[in-house]
Amino acid sequence: MTKRSTSPKQDGVASVQRASQKVPLIEPGGTKPFEDRKVELGKKVTLLRGISIIIGTIIGAGIFISPKGILKHSGSIGMSLVVWIACGVLSLFGALSYAELGTCIKKSGGHYTYILEAFGPQMAFIRLWADLIAIRPAAMAVISLAFGQYILEPLLMPCDIPPMAVKLAAAIGITSVMYLNSMSVTWTARIQIILTFSKLLAISIIIVPGMYQLFKGETKNFENAFDLSNMKLSAMPLAFYSGMYAYAGWFYLNFVTEEVDNPERTMPLAICISMAIVTSCYVLTNVAYYTVMTAEELLDSEAVAVTFAEKLMGNFSIAVPFFVALSCYGSMNGGHFALSRMFYVASREGHLPEVLSMIHVRRHTPLAAVLILYPMTILQVFVGDIYSLLNFMSFLRWLFIGVVVLGLIYMRYTKPDLPRPFKVPLFIPVVFCLTCFFMVFLSLYSDPVNAGIGFAISLTGIPAYYIFIYFNHRPKWLQKTLDSFNRTLQIILVVVPAE
Repeated sequence: MTKRSTSPKQDGVASVQRASQKVPLIEPGGTKPFEDRKVELGKKVTLLRGISIIIGTIIGAGIFISPKGILKHSGSIGMSLVVWIACGVLSLFGALSYAELGTCIKKSGGHYTYILEAFGPQMAFIRLWADLIAIRPAAMAVISLAFGQYILEPLLMPCDIPPMAVKLAAAIGITSVMYLNSMSVTWTARIQIILTFSKLLAISIIIVPGMYQLFKGETKNFENAFDLSNMKLSAMPLAFYSGMYAYAGWFYLNFVTEEVDNPERTMPLAICISMAIVTSCYVLTNVAYYTVMTAEELLDSEAVAVTFAEKLMGNFSIAVPFFVALSCYGSMNGGHFALSRMFYVASREGHLPEVLSMIHVRRHTPLAAVLILYPMTILQVFVGDIYSLLNFMSFLRWLFIGVVVLGLIYMRYTKPDLPRPFKVPLFIPVVFCLTCFFMVFLSLYSDPVNAGIGFAISLTGIPAYYIFIYFNHRPKWLQKTLDSFNRTLQIILVVVPAE
């Protein structure tokens, strides 16, 4: 009798080879062979899970920490509330445009997929390249550092938190998100639902007592709310820029279209319900802030939610940083769940290494696509000042979102026969597209250095496209190295091509 190998590496090789060759492979503890179960991403995103992905990703640390940017640039309490509402409506316009794209192009990948369909592979690769090397690692690093700061604050107050402790906590947070997304789609979605309800609970802890104070007659801070003496028209675009940044995240459901159950119905419903909830929460939260704090107090505060809790709730304010940390964690989890599918689709289209489009033989997760951002994100957490990245990240984000919605308008004329189960009036994408490009031009005017850096980073995608994608006749040594890299990772990660 031959002794069975106990080497994990050899077991991994055997699992991959048997799954690839369709040899029946029984799941440990089960009776159903892998041959009878397709190795693919299932349709596990229901309406509730779709809503939790959108809300849980949009509502991060911003609404709890510093909405003062809108107040500062709008000049008055009344105008700041108008900006919050207007940004919610504009974000809804963008979300509805993406809902049309998601129901007529039923592929995951979000921005990348829609640019690919409308404008071809080169433009899509440039977007992917900017995401991979700059936008996504920077965004993930920033939200994880906010998580590290606020998860440690209740434990170490009133002492200052050492910067290295924040970075270590951030790294632990990122690692746990990566692990969760690697292990189970179902549990990732379930935990996202829990985190979404927890952050809505945190917002209700602010809204309910604030509304109670308002109904008691605490309205003195709203007197002369629309005093326009401090308002400058030149600063209003900056207020809208801050507001649109706070609402960013409504597009993440489009990254997982192939996993959405009944996307024709689920995507428009999830988007509309989510945007109504988020806009209502944002406006009511700001009304609650202004009920308790004057405009001057809000502008002087570094953490608005903490200041609000200290003035109204006393010792209970210690719980606020914990809720902010949960909110950040939800944004990290939802965002990474969606982003991994973009890399998965890009690999399937031949724009990234083949192993990124493979699925774990037991977990049915795109393991390599989940892990691809991990090294760059950890690097950005531990080295340098990453907050400057947010300036050109915002420039690139709105530039490419504007290009996506422009693609929707373009395809109305170039592909008129494309089935559109959900179709929005043309003025909605037109208004939103003009808004995006206006914010891009504003960035070029107000911060030309960082906007220029962002533009230069995206342009490096052009030579990368021709070197890695366009030229089919690569040197044999390079092709051999790439094939060996794919095979090695496939064995280590125990992944196989999706069916």
